[in-house]
Amino acid sequence: MLGTQLRHLLELLDGDVMKIYEELGVEDLRPRYVPVVRALREHGPLSIRDIATKLRVTHSAASQTVNQMAKDGLAELRPGTDARQRIAHLTPKAEALIPIMDAEWDATEAAREQFDGELAYPLSTLVAEAIALLERRPFRERIHYDGPPAPPS
Repeated sequence: MLGTQLRHLLELLDGDVMKIYEELGVEDLRPRYVPVVRALREHGPLSIRDIATKLRVTHSAASQTVNQMAKDGLAELRPGTDARQRIAHLTPKAEALIPIMDAEWDATEAAREQFDGELAYPLSTLVAEAIALLERRPFRERIHYDGPPAPPS
């Protein structure tokens, strides 16, 4: 149930940011792209692994996001020094959207601070604590499952 609730919460949050993009007439921009664009702008071209590390997401999540960004014309993937390595670069289309992303980021951060203040416990603090706890001791280690019950005799 917790996973379902968290996915729904993320849908509510990201869905409203998407509505802002739509109202602005910005196509091909997704909330999950903005942290990647910000990382590439700050650090220059990065490997998928480096993006994952900087954003604290899985390699798979970073790869999926960057691949979708490439399909939407916001990122370009080039080979790295290793044949398996791919380096993400921002496209001119992404660069042109940075002022909109920056303004939306600032507005979203202000809204997040206000939202946190309305909660009994700041969501940003709670999420950070949950991540830290699960990095120290994964959820799998917390689950005590002995397999399915024995069939009735």
